Amino acid sequence: MLDEHRLTPASISKLEVHGAPNTRRALLDHVLKPLVDDSAAPGTTLGQVLDRIGEATRKLSRFDIFKEEGFNVFLSEAPRPEGAPADRTDLEVAINVKEKSRLVFTAGTDFGNAEGSAYTNAVARNIFGGAETLSINASTGTRTRSAYNATFSTPINGNPDLRLSVEALRSATQKPWASHEERLTGGNLRLAWLTENRDTHILSYSSVWRQLTGLSTTASPTVRADAGDSLKSALTHTFVRDRRDNPMLPQRGYLFRAVSELAGWGPLQGDVSFTKAELEAQGNLPLPLNGASLGAGFRFGLLYPLPTGYSLTGTAQPSRINDRFQLGGPTDVRGFKLGGLGPHDGADSVGGDVFAAGSISALLPLPRTGPESPLRLQFFANAGRLVALSTKTKSKSKGKEGKEGREGLAMDSATVFKSVKSAVGELGNGLPSLAAGVGLVYAHPAARFELNFSLPLVLRRGEEGRKGLQLIPSYHSVSGISSSQHGP
Repeated sequence: MLDEHRLTPASISKLEVHGAPNTRRALLDHVLKPLVDDSAAPGTTLGQVLDRIGEATRKLSRFDIFKEEGFNVFLSEAPRPEGAPADRTDLEVAINVKEKSRLVFTAGTDFGNAEGSAYTNAVARNIFGGAETLSINASTGTRTRSAYNATFSTPINGNPDLRLSVEALRSATQKPWASHEERLTGGNLRLAWLTENRDTHILSYSSVWRQLTGLSTTASPTVRADAGDSLKSALTHTFVRDRRDNPMLPQRGYLFRAVSELAGWGPLQGDVSFTKAELEAQGNLPLPLNGASLGAGFRFGLLYPLPTGYSLTGTAQPSRINDRFQLGGPTDVRGFKLGGLGPHDGADSVGGDVFAAGSISALLPLPRTGPESPLRLQFFANAGRLVALSTKTKSKSKGKEGKEGREGLAMDSATVFKSVKSAVGELGNGLPSLAAGVGLVYAHPAARFELNFSLPLVLRRGEEGRKGLQLIPSYHSVSGISSSQHGP
């Protein structure tokens, strides 16, 4: 009977939205006017109208200015005008919504990932009535000494799946694994969109002034050679396809992520020039035991130095420590210190230009908790290898002389290609660094927490493992205050 009613011809004669006093009508029209117009087409059925109303409300929810539990849709049959077809139902539609608080302030402390920090965050929603958002963040901690950023974001042409954002940032971060502090000042212009099959694309331009300063007395020659200022101007594209059933505790599905970056080449200018790519793939399968799953992941990254300007055959400078990959740590390759894998100069982890890392893990429900519990027992093993490009000579100079030493390391295009090819081949030379362990995983709605005991099994010369407990991450306390001009 229900299927028969869904096949009844129908149209929408009137549509109203209630509970959105701070939202511009133009924004609502972008979503709802096509719904009314499409229903007037001959052959439109009641089932199609209902499906389109559901799709429109879901689209409204993606603006993130309405409460999810606040959506209510009421349908009633409109008075039939004279001469209207007797077999066609004209509907009056009323959509009730509840706007989220326009101003939200949060403050709290974080502990985890070898760092403690305090933060404040202020978010202003729907500033001009078009689902615009202004977010201002400030934090200070044991490793990130200070970080400030402000981001303004707005949908384009009333489309919640197409957003443009502008960000200004400034930060100072201590990097004890490489005996220095890095200060960043700059901005980003970002365009993000979702495709029809829910893939995410992000295209961004960034310009950042970077200062490598605060060197310790034991800083290595490699770190000293890269000390000072640099300007990075880069285009970056990020693609994400996430088909996991639960990002926190995936039982099945896969994730694919690709990041491509072009810095300094052509019109981008700046004083560092390279192309950089990073790939990540993850898959999950359920095990016969209810609530248990098996997951595996693989990551690969490559940095390719380029000449400045528009030439592809000129000389290129070696990568800087600011741009090279770092590998190791509780949120990266468990069982190793932060930056513990890859090339070292003395006690400093100086990063690499090519890396590969993989992991496998099994998640099992704890006894008496059941498959619906957010708590799991985890067994894991992970491995990684990080390699730097070889150069003909090494700089032995310091300070300003170190910069001159970098000029002496310039490579022609043939040398760069051979060095990259050699570094990729080196990934398979011998066993990678390997660690295994066991731990507890708790999937909170806001974050995933892990407490693991890790044991390094294979450690290459110069690398640093970490045997024992690692916490990833733990949020100690959070407080929030919200206000709105029009109620809760």
